[in-house]
Amino acid sequence: MRNKIISKATELFLNFGFKSVTMDDIANELGISKKTIYVHFSNKTKLVEATTFHLFDVICDGIDGICDTATNPIEELYSIKLYVMTHLKNEKTSPQFQLKKYYPQIHQRLKNKQFEKMHKSVLESLIEGVRSGVFRDTIDTDFISRMYFTGMTGIKDNMFFPHDKYQMEYLMESYLEYHLRAIVTDKGMTILNNFINKSITKTNA
Repeated sequence: MRNKIISKATELFLNFGFKSVTMDDIANELGISKKTIYVHFSNKTKLVEATTFHLFDVICDGIDGICDTATNPIEELYSIKLYVMTHLKNEKTSPQFQLKKYYPQIHQRLKNKQFEKMHKSVLESLIEGVRSGVFRDTIDTDFISRMYFTGMTGIKDNMFFPHDKYQMEYLMESYLEYHLRAIVTDKGMTILNNFINKSITKTNA
């Protein structure tokens, strides 16, 4: 039952936001009493914490699978972007923003874990990209991996990129292209242009 509660709560939080979803809403969706939820989670904060880190673990497992099978670092980054967007429902309720506003301690812990994961995986990707000749061998891989994390978290800040003006899909797509154009070789640019053209074709289809 604990896992069912986490699964349903995650779905509701992503679709409607952490603030608006109540314990009653979750209980009604599951067809159980609210008391049953409290058997597993003493309060809503504990449930938010459990769902947040459950989703983080699920996404990390998926990213690891992509990293193991991608044919090159550029494909890897585009596949990760698509995977994350799918799992976060295109972030239509701005879960990161709500988490920061209403559950700041959980948000900070999540951000720390996100940095550890992203820094490690992007650093490995950059090193492989240099080795395979798609990224320039003059880049500072540690610096670039940190900048990538800073940019990816920065575009989610509503103050700089208002949600009524920018769709998250557009922001992630644009930032990823911006990031890659700064570090690719001619070989890498050919691969990147192929992905951009595919993306344009899908958008216009």
